[in-house]
Amino acid sequence: MRQLIIMRHAKAERAAPSGRDFDRGLTERGRTDAALMAKVLARSGLSVDLALISASARTVQTWAAMADTFPQAALQSERSLFNASSQELHQAIALAGPAVQTLIVIAHNPGIQVLADELLRSGFAPPSVIDRASSRFPTATAAVFAIDAADHAGYDGLFYAADYGGGGGE
Repeated sequence: MRQLIIMRHAKAERAAPSGRDFDRGLTERGRTDAALMAKVLARSGLSVDLALISASARTVQTWAAMADTFPQAALQSERSLFNASSQELHQAIALAGPAVQTLIVIAHNPGIQVLADELLRSGFAPPSVIDRASSRFPTATAAVFAIDAADHAGYDGLFYAADYGGGGGE
């Protein structure tokens, strides 16, 4: 893997008709922000070979709003990524294997924010970037890392939907 994109799902509804957190779908703003972030990532020169996502409704819908921008990407949806810890997310990333050139992982807080924080710190991100991501990793936020031959992640970008005209979210 040469590049890793980790992203928090886009803005979700407060409650699903079923009452289950797993079933919460995206709001209209969430769909708009997800599509916006796909375009922002693509304009930054990124493509996606594999989308590894939580099987929850909001992560599936986040990827659905992004997929047209990355039509070559394969999709792998995993129930185990629903509310996964940073360690569980890291293990799932490792299982993707070296054949994947660019992997996007779409999951949930707090795990995705903790993983971003860990990778930003070990990837020599500027202190201002670490502080921003540590204090706030709202919906539709993506962190990008270049992966070297020794599998070390180096900071390569932090993207907030609000910075590009999106809603941002909590």
